[in-house]
Amino acid sequence: MKNIITIKPLNDFKLEVLFENDCIKTVDFKKYLELPVFKVLKDFNNFCEVKNKKYFIEWEKHEIDMCADTLWHDGV
Repeated sequence: MKNIITIKPLNDFKLEVLFENDCIKTVDFKKYLELPVFKVLKDFNNFCEVKNKKYFIEWEKHEIDMCADTLWHDGV
């Protein structure tokens, strides 16, 4: 499992993720926003509330999370 060092929300619903191996990946989160569980994140202010939990990211207030491995595989 990958370990996240930092997570940074970017414009256009993208996330910049720095992993423990110093690799930085950008994840386009727009495709997830169509899924019912992520719908509340279409509000950019909600999207920007993302928190790093090392092995996953979380939007605590909305009880939404995503594992680091998914971010690793989806990132470019």
